[in-house]
Amino acid sequence: MKKHLKALTVSTVLATSLAFTANVNAMSNTPEPTPPSGFTETKNPLMLVQGILAFDSIAGVDYWYGIASELESEGATVYTAHISAINNSETRGEQLIAELENIRATDTSIDKFNLVAHSQGGLTSRYVMTVRPDLVASVTTIGSPHQGAPIADMLDGQIDGGIINTFASLIGGLIDGLSGDDTTGSDTGSLIYEFSTAGIVEFNEKYPAGLPTSECGQGSASVSINGNNISLYSWGGGESFTSAIDPLDYMFSAVGSLQSGSNDGITGSCSSHFGTVIRDNYDLNHADLINQTLGLTGSGTDPVSLYRTHANRLKNAGL
Repeated sequence: MKKHLKALTVSTVLATSLAFTANVNAMSNTPEPTPPSGFTETKNPLMLVQGILAFDSIAGVDYWYGIASELESEGATVYTAHISAINNSETRGEQLIAELENIRATDTSIDKFNLVAHSQGGLTSRYVMTVRPDLVASVTTIGSPHQGAPIADMLDGQIDGGIINTFASLIGGLIDGLSGDDTTGSDTGSLIYEFSTAGIVEFNEKYPAGLPTSECGQGSASVSINGNNISLYSWGGGESFTSAIDPLDYMFSAVGSLQSGSNDGITGSCSSHFGTVIRDNYDLNHADLINQTLGLTGSGTDPVSLYRTHANRLKNAGL
C-alpha cells in the first residue's frame, strides 16, 4: 500500500512538474506582440475633428469608425475632439482651442497638432488655424463644404424658434451627454446659416486662408500666419449612394440630388477643395468618408486606408 501511495505521489509530482514546464515553454514560445511599424508615426499628434452631430464614442461606436485604432496601431498619437454636436464653427473652434491647450499643458513634449477634419470640422479647423496658428502644424479637411451646402439654403429661415430648432437642440444635447462631451448648448440656426449661400460667403471672407482663388481650383499648399507655417490638404467623395444595406445612403442620395455635379450627398466635390487637393471624387459618400455606417461603405475605396496613407504623408513631410 505504501509503495502504491509513494508511486502515486511521485507520479503526481512528476505530472505537475511536466505540466508546469510545458506551460513555461508554451509561454516562452508565444510570439511577442508586433511593435508598431511607425508608418503613421507623425512628428505632431493627430487631432480628429468631427463634423455636425460630433461625438467621440457612443455605446462603443466611434465617430471615426476603425480609423483612430488603425492609425494608433502603426505608431500615431491620436486624439478625438470634444466639441458641440450642433453649433457654428466659431463656437466649436473655441472649444477645440481650449482642448488643444489643455493637452499641450498636460504633455509639454507636444508643440503643435495635425488637425484632420471631417465635414463641418474642416471649417472649425480653419477657424482654429486662423486665430491660434501656434497650435497647428497642418489642417486636412475631408468632405468639408467650404463653399456651402444647398440643403442649408432650403433650411435657412425655417429653424429659429420652430419645432425643428427645439428638436435639433435636444438631439445635440443628447449626443453631447451620451458621448461625455463637456460642452454647453446647441445653436441650430447659426449652424444652418453658416452653410447657406450668404453665410458661407461671410465665413470665407473672415477665414480665407487655404481656399482656392478660382472655381474648383487648388488652394495654397501651405500658409504662414503670424510666423507659423501650416500645411494644408483636402480630399472628398463623389458618390451619394454606395451601399444598398446602409440606411444613410438613401438619405444622401435624396439630398445629393438637390445639387448638380459630383457630390457625396452633402458636399459638392469642388466645394471640398482646400489646400492641396489629394482627390475630390473618391467613390465614397459623406458618411463613408469616416467609414460609417459601421464600415458599410460599399466595395470601392477603403476609407481607413486613406487616413493611413495620409498619416504617412504627414510623417514624410516632417509634420
